[in-house]
Amino acid sequence: MTTRREFLKLGGAAGASLVLTKKVGKLTRVFAAPIPGGTLDPASVPKFQTPMLIPPVMPRAGVIRERRGKFTDYYEISMRQFEQQILPAPLPATQVWGYGAVSAANPKGLLLHNAPSLTIEARHGRAVRVKWINDLKDANGNFLPHLLPVDPSLHWANPGGGLNERDKRPAFLSTPLRYTGPVPIVTHVHGAVGVGDESDGYTEAWYLPDAHNIPSGYATEGTWYNFFADKAHASFGESWGPGYATFQYPNVGRASTDWYHDHALGMTRLNVYAGPAGFYIIRGGPDGDLALRDSRNGRLALLPRPAPAEFEQLFPSWMRKYREIPIAIQDRSFNGDGSLFYPDTRAFFDEINGPFIPDSDIAPIWNPEFFGNMMMVNGNTWPYLDVDRVRYRFRFLNGCQSRFLILDFNQIPGVEVWQIGNEGGFLAAPVNITADHGNRILMGLAERADVIVDFSKVPPGNYVLGNVGPDEPFGGGVPGVDFEMADPMTTGQVMSFHVQRGWKLDVSTPPQYLVLPEITPYPPATKTRALALLEEMSPLFEAPAEAVLGVVSGDPNVAPGLWSKRLWMDEITENPDVGATEIWEFYNATGDGHPMHIHEEVFEVLNRQDIFVNEETEEVQVVPGSTPRPPEPWETGFKDTVIAYPGTVTRVKTRFVTPGQFVWHCHIVEHEDNEMMRPYRVGPEQPGQPM
Repeated sequence: MTTRREFLKLGGAAGASLVLTKKVGKLTRVFAAPIPGGTLDPASVPKFQTPMLIPPVMPRAGVIRERRGKFTDYYEISMRQFEQQILPAPLPATQVWGYGAVSAANPKGLLLHNAPSLTIEARHGRAVRVKWINDLKDANGNFLPHLLPVDPSLHWANPGGGLNERDKRPAFLSTPLRYTGPVPIVTHVHGAVGVGDESDGYTEAWYLPDAHNIPSGYATEGTWYNFFADKAHASFGESWGPGYATFQYPNVGRASTDWYHDHALGMTRLNVYAGPAGFYIIRGGPDGDLALRDSRNGRLALLPRPAPAEFEQLFPSWMRKYREIPIAIQDRSFNGDGSLFYPDTRAFFDEINGPFIPDSDIAPIWNPEFFGNMMMVNGNTWPYLDVDRVRYRFRFLNGCQSRFLILDFNQIPGVEVWQIGNEGGFLAAPVNITADHGNRILMGLAERADVIVDFSKVPPGNYVLGNVGPDEPFGGGVPGVDFEMADPMTTGQVMSFHVQRGWKLDVSTPPQYLVLPEITPYPPATKTRALALLEEMSPLFEAPAEAVLGVVSGDPNVAPGLWSKRLWMDEITENPDVGATEIWEFYNATGDGHPMHIHEEVFEVLNRQDIFVNEETEEVQVVPGSTPRPPEPWETGFKDTVIAYPGTVTRVKTRFVTPGQFVWHCHIVEHEDNEMMRPYRVGPEQPGQPM
């Protein structure tokens, strides 16, 4: 099996950007190499054998009548371990984790745990309250250890450290073995706007399952759990308890495609890889579907429907041929017994077998990036979807670990693709992907793309949705020119569309005639923050030890600015006032692109500009005389995740409305778990908050 380092030596690191930037350095691929993974060869797995799952809607446990007559939708959702047929039968099933409802007000409510999980359907302005339960226990009520190798040498939740050492980087005298204790979780709704910090899934507010056999001396909750429990009780009257926390989401943001996933400190990469994630779709409001107009007559425009509904069992089956479908794309690797593969040694990435602790700063298990060698869509490897010759609305999510996707529709003759939305809802105007962007959609980690795909002119037959993004870290560039595209036989194929014969009625508005809701920009900024994206190299191995964030002194737009790194444990440096509008500048001094995510708010992408990076003096500066490049057409409106390219400063603007403690981080989850995440606070410290 080719090692990860050998694979990277063969792979181009990427050159000129996708119209955006240039990456520092460039390697030349000599010949193709298989992507390392588990013992199951991806070439042996049959493709397009399994129909793609269309995630059903999560059933509500009830409706709560609030003060002033308002109603709140209430859910009780747990995370459990179970078997799921991810690989096509008769290959073995896979042990995974997933969310699912444990109670339903409707007797026919679907109490199903799955990976990905069922979709939470929310209405703009109507709150959702969720009791998130950690049910990672066996039938006897004992905790289940992690399915994947946990590196206890990182700065992580560390339950075994007890109250004094939880949420810290443990001090070891020798290299530790993998952690096998009870698993902490805390759920984050990615894209939620206006949510209180107690409900945001703060990474130090985790909790263990309420299991019989929690070892003596273990911390059962994270540092912030009790503080947020008190705040939740005061804010919306809910009490938290062993093994659960109850969060409330006001749903005051624009109609959008959000998603929920685990966010435990130093374990996000592992917990999410095990399966727990799902869509959270907000509908309605002044920027929802009913705000769209048809440019031909000014009347209401219609998007492809129907979508899955909570009470769809009340409708006949012929009405359930969905034309609005959420599609989560993830990469995974497997072993021959069907189990998930994730590396249990740093040697997988670059052949480093030690020395580790105490003789070096290299973590023994953590890998700087991970690329699965199979594509999984809505919980199945390489599925197919039967489609009619009509328009469909697909809500795409890049849910991969480290992999940037470039979805390629060029193998579908006659198809027409338009993007109408991203993370923050509808764009300023529809973007013709087919005519103007080579029939390809670039998606960084955690980015979403709301897309109309028109199959009306596609001949009946079976066609593959491709991926021409790289099987390696992405830094921008032209596929096939600046970097080698994904393996065309494995990760270069995402799923198959089976276009049916005959014609069906389609009353949806052609996307070129859609008038999308007007975008109201944020007010002028009162402060600009220069922030650094960095990579800490090990002096012993000349290899990545961790990915980190930092601040840049001075104004790099005028003179070189000196960067200094900041770790998770360091004091907060980003502290906007309540109501302040700020510009955040991400100066990327690394060789990789980073998808940067700011919790709590959505932002406008302002522009990007070339920078000089001086690694010796640790300085960055905007290239004098260079011209800022505007955001791409699919980056208009509002976003919650943006690609920060190497050798570039990426500028975003947002308004901070809700006071409290939140985080910002890179959404390459391997980076996030090893220091590329920082807390930020809106407003002053809260009385009694943890230090």
